[in-house]
Amino acid sequence: MNQRQVENAIAELKMDYINLQGDIEKLESTGNDSFVQKAELRLAKLEDELAELNKKRAEFV
Repeated sequence: MNQRQVENAIAELKMDYINLQGDIEKLESTGNDSFVQKAELRLAKLEDELAELNKKRAEFV
C-alpha cells in the first residue's frame, strides 16, 4: 500500500465507524441488545484496523 491508499482506507474506515455508531444508537433505543453487541464487536474490529493503518501511515512520515 502506498501513502495515498493508506489515507483513503483510513478515511473509509472512519466513515464506517461513524455510521456504525449511529446504528448502535438506533439499536439501543429500540432495545435490540443482541444486535448492539454484534455492532460493538464490529466497532472494536474497526478500531484495530484503524490502529494498524495509522502505524502504516506513520511509516511514511
